Amino acid sequence: MTTLPADASLLRVERGHAAPEELAALTAVLLARASARPAEAAPAHRTPSTAGWRRLERQSGFRAPHSWQG
Repeated sequence: MTTLPADASLLRVERGHAAPEELAALTAVLLARASARPAEAAPAHRTPSTAGWRRLERQSGFRAPHSWQG
């Protein structure tokens, strides 16, 4: 196991001043989130089953460049 130098810390406050109690609370929340199990009943994100491209055989042969059809 490696050891950190004396001046190194795991958390750094970028702006403002954090009290030791605030850092302890933040550390507790982050550790709790990291150790939490993901929900097993969460629905999976489904992607649409339609193609993102057009089938050329289903379109008319010519479309004018100024056409509203797309």
